[in-house]
Amino acid sequence: MSGPSWHERLLGGFRKTSDRLIGNLAGLGLARLDEATLDDIEEALIASDLGPATAARVRQRLAEGQFERNMEELGIRLVVAEEVAKVLAPVARKLEVEAFPRPQVILVIGVNGSGKTTTIAKIANLLMEQDYSVMLAAGDTFRAAAIGQLRTWAERIGVPIVSGAEGGDAAGIVFEAVKQATEKGTDVLIVDTAGRLQNKTELMDELAKIRRVLGRLNPAAPHDVVLVLDATTGQNALNQIEVFKEVAGVTGLVMTKLDGTARGGVLVAAAEKYGLPIHAIGVGEKVDDLRPFNAEEVARIIAGVEELTNG
Repeated sequence: MSGPSWHERLLGGFRKTSDRLIGNLAGLGLARLDEATLDDIEEALIASDLGPATAARVRQRLAEGQFERNMEELGIRLVVAEEVAKVLAPVARKLEVEAFPRPQVILVIGVNGSGKTTTIAKIANLLMEQDYSVMLAAGDTFRAAAIGQLRTWAERIGVPIVSGAEGGDAAGIVFEAVKQATEKGTDVLIVDTAGRLQNKTELMDELAKIRRVLGRLNPAAPHDVVLVLDATTGQNALNQIEVFKEVAGVTGLVMTKLDGTARGGVLVAAAEKYGLPIHAIGVGEKVDDLRPFNAEEVARIIAGVEELTNG
């Protein structure tokens, strides 16, 4: 028996966000779109983690009077869905493997506990489904658990891994991995990196060293610096983007743990504030639970339009 479809998983993953939005909009006296009601709608959207800029644009559209003054709740949700889709559409960009010469080097960064190591396996699986060959490098030498976990995943999905001992030289491991991947003609090398933000200088130094080593072997590398964000942290995810952009030069995001308990509206706030590509979103623990997303589909789910049109 096959499991739930991707659409059903998305519905479940954004359930809390959608329920909050619907709950916040409920009973606002939508029959009269006067200034007070528009203020209430704007506040309801901000309270749903969609970010002040998106909330302000929805308010503006409703205030422009293109809509009937006795607008039904579905009409308001449709406006929310359209505005959210406008924010998400430019950033919904899957990882493209275009590097020549190979390999394309993807540095994966993120705080400990964000699901970074598991996400690396999911990204690898996604790329393998597109017939790319993948190698992993266990560059988070700070934690033995991270090295062990990545080795286990590499074995499970059937990809080679370059790793060393805990406390080893991360740049040395990356050097060896790039060498091996280049010799084998591997399409993609995904590098795990240390996730400790407590000492930003130390992390910056380590990443700078990795970049220098990469540059010697492949001047275009790293081709991508992907930040893994845990959606359950809500607004704190935005702070992480801010810090890692400065520390590591983030080029794209992956949002994980959209599991129904998450503050999924932060996906919209992140897109609005930073405009970084969001390569994929994760809605579960299985290896195939990470996928590129359709902006319009996610926008309709967040706005609860599915509930009113299908429910």
